[in-house]
Amino acid sequence: MTGQPFVPSDFVVPTELITPRFRLEPLGPEHNAADYAAWTNSIGHIRATPGFEGSWPPVDGMSTDANLADLQRHAADFAQRRGFTYTVLEAGTDDVIGCVYIYPSRNDEHLTDVRSWVRADRAELDVALYEAVSTWLATFWPFATIDYASR
Repeated sequence: MTGQPFVPSDFVVPTELITPRFRLEPLGPEHNAADYAAWTNSIGHIRATPGFEGSWPPVDGMSTDANLADLQRHAADFAQRRGFTYTVLEAGTDDVIGCVYIYPSRNDEHLTDVRSWVRADRAELDVALYEAVSTWLATFWPFATIDYASR
């Protein structure tokens, strides 16, 4: 990254996206137990998801303490406007069913990398999440070029 801000200083970062089937809110330490349960039961599914293809999560998982540290890092990135990670909560239950990551590209300062996953038992929501997030980004975010693996 160059020293350029990821988003303009006057940009109001959205704190939610609400659809009839799920909603997004900033991911934080308070989601640790539910987030951990969501991805650890779906490792193979997530690693096969476009944008992840074998890169995450670790095949052998990680401890809940390591997951908490990861969530704390994402929350700090959000607070410092370096990147934005959202948990995906199922409508009606608020169960964690996935995650959305919005970060500057490590390879191209003009590109925004977006990735998302859903739990294996909510695989049918992958396309709906992709479509909702794509529209949300195009409508409410200031990014010119986005790299988000299509579904």
